[in-house]
Amino acid sequence: MPELPDVEGFRQVLESCAKGRIIRRVEVRDPGVLHGVDTRRLRDALEGRRFGTPERRGKWLLARTGGPTLVLHFGMTGRLVCGHADDPVEPHDRVLFTLGGGRQLRFRDQRKLQGLWLAHDESDIDRLLKGQGPDALAVDRAEFEQVLSARRGRLKTALTDQSVVAGLGNLLADEILWRARLRPDRGARDLSEEDRRRLYGEMRRTLRSSVTAGCVPPRDSWLTGHRDDRDPRCPRCGTQLRRSRMAGRGTVWCPRCQPER
Repeated sequence: MPELPDVEGFRQVLESCAKGRIIRRVEVRDPGVLHGVDTRRLRDALEGRRFGTPERRGKWLLARTGGPTLVLHFGMTGRLVCGHADDPVEPHDRVLFTLGGGRQLRFRDQRKLQGLWLAHDESDIDRLLKGQGPDALAVDRAEFEQVLSARRGRLKTALTDQSVVAGLGNLLADEILWRARLRPDRGARDLSEEDRRRLYGEMRRTLRSSVTAGCVPPRDSWLTGHRDDRDPRCPRCGTQLRRSRMAGRGTVWCPRCQPER
């Protein structure tokens, strides 16, 4: 599933491909990815406008046009691809935006679990993002500690709850908790001040590295690089990694580096 670093990468694709370019044509090849707007209204709203500077909020991407804002969520398999109008169309290219200069921006998505919305003003955006917590890349430590300490339930579940902090998904949460040496099933409200401070610091470091890579990188020195091994071992201590499911998500941790308290 695309997480904050992936969506930040899509924001950069949108900016480099489309910023300042006129939207010449909008072709909806699969209206099943549209939410609250039909093909005709999407075309009427966007054709002839220019894409401005895009914004990312958690896992959402806002494509500004100086009028209506195209709002995208990538679900499990969505992505943005920049190419040319004469490039062959792929089977999962759902919406094509032909731009000035012959460029084409494509929303490509296999499973279609989320998609595209059209926001006419800031109140529409606020409604779509209602209940979303502070962005994981922008939140300061005091606010992070406040929202986390007010959350009941397990730590992993709290980190992946977008109403607590926006942008973290399964891979990031496991990686951050492993780096912070905190078990995913710890109570979110049971952390000490030092635990919360360490968790925040590791979240910031992990996000910075992941944004640079454009994904949660499967490096040898990262938990992410070993979670899918046949015999997964902790890259820090060599202990066999444990697997479980938490809130329906596959969860991986090291019983030695992340001990029970």
